[in-house]
Amino acid sequence: QVQLVESGGGSVQAGGSLRLSCLAYGHEYCLYDMSWYRQAPGKEHEFVSSISSGRSTTYADSVKGRFTISQDNAKNTMYLQMNSLKPEDTAMYYCKTATCNIWGQGTQVTVSS
Repeated sequence: QVQLVESGGGSVQAGGSLRLSCLAYGHEYCLYDMSWYRQAPGKEHEFVSSISSGRSTTYADSVKGRFTISQDNAKNTMYLQMNSLKPEDTAMYYCKTATCNIWGQGTQVTVSS
């Protein structure tokens, strides 16, 4: 069984930075296609970024140039470096393995103006 555990969320002021981590327990092949999503109160899940085979990355237009996704296979961990944070980035952030279709429990990010 695979389990994803997010961490690194918190409260920051606009312009600040946070780094989210997603630790995967279980099968390493689940890390082949990983993604970050977020959900703000009253809104649908929104795609943020994805990484495939540890190299190919994609980003939502709203975060392009500010967020960076990466992966450390030796640590079974995926990261999301978030810089120049804006109040509209406030949401619960979730990691997901598309390979195994499993979601983490989420970590809250709050950005104040």
